[in-house]
Amino acid sequence: MSERDPLTARVASELSSRDAAAFVHAGSTRDPAVRYCLQTIDSSDGTPTTSTFDTTHAVAFDGSRWHHVSRRGVAADWPRHPADELAARLADDGVSGTVLTPATIPHDGALYLERAGFSLASSDVLSRARRSKTDDERARIERAQQAGGTGKKRAAAMLAEATTGDNETLVLGGEKLTSERLRIAVDESIAAEGALPGGHTRVTATANDVPTTNSAPATSDGVLRAGEPIVVAAAPRGPEGYHGGLVRTFVVDGDGGDSRRAHVALTQAFRSVRSMLTDATHSITAVEADLEAEIRAYGFGDGDDIETRVTGVGLEPREAPAAADADVGPETVVRIEAAVRVGGERSVRLADLLAPGQPAQWLEAPSRSLDPAAYADTER
Repeated sequence: MSERDPLTARVASELSSRDAAAFVHAGSTRDPAVRYCLQTIDSSDGTPTTSTFDTTHAVAFDGSRWHHVSRRGVAADWPRHPADELAARLADDGVSGTVLTPATIPHDGALYLERAGFSLASSDVLSRARRSKTDDERARIERAQQAGGTGKKRAAAMLAEATTGDNETLVLGGEKLTSERLRIAVDESIAAEGALPGGHTRVTATANDVPTTNSAPATSDGVLRAGEPIVVAAAPRGPEGYHGGLVRTFVVDGDGGDSRRAHVALTQAFRSVRSMLTDATHSITAVEADLEAEIRAYGFGDGDDIETRVTGVGLEPREAPAAADADVGPETVVRIEAAVRVGGERSVRLADLLAPGQPAQWLEAPSRSLDPAAYADTER
């Protein structure tokens, strides 16, 4: 099979090793596994597939070619369910015996296959295939990440332009700068780059609960303030369906202290992980442990709250490899994320996408500086 079609090669090998007649999956376009199959069908026969979210698909590979049936709208309006029609086509082509399906195949799809005389057996070949990324997939992820980077630079520009008003509140254009206002600006920048925010953008500034004169906590007003960590997270979805994943922490007019020390620890931990995954394969547990060890080397003890998380990224914001013992190595693209609690509910957090290899490379990673002014002309 061609390099650009790794799924077909994997499915063919799975069918042969398990003496199965075909591989079948069914579901809506919202199912990432279905979309992954549709990409392969597109590349195999050059026929564009229907990919709107109100479409239900049934796909199959019979050892020599892919089959695809789709219907839009609601089942009551269909002459026949796609899985029912696909099962009939396979039977008419002389396919019989056991078919492999993901464990997540919808119940009605499984029933149609069984009614057509097929025996079903579960296979994780799709999830295994999705762990590795082709060059095309990596480029799609990077385009989504570029949109996220544009959003981060927009957030940094607004924070750099803001002035400090009463009670350290940030003011921009004569109005208080809120987390919601900043989030909307990030989403607008992402959309302008041709990507979709997908509801994944978050602006978190948990120090908005400012003590009143009687020392009781005030109700959070969403207003951003100087001197406190402002975490901006995004996981945009590019036009081809692949996601990015980017988190930055900003501090306007910061005075160093714990936020600065946490930030230095995080940036050093990210450098260490890049070295670790250059021409080497490690488990997710090992990568997360390396992140934490590097952070603690900067004086953070067992009592300090440190979070580390490593997962794959692709048609979902987080996907395989994700299990603790899963391998992170060449051909994967992983989201590296870490955070350090610096007092109360405040955290300094970073996340970037890393493609392990020779050497491991960050995908479209803008400046990691705490100072929003540093993002204006920074390229890395």
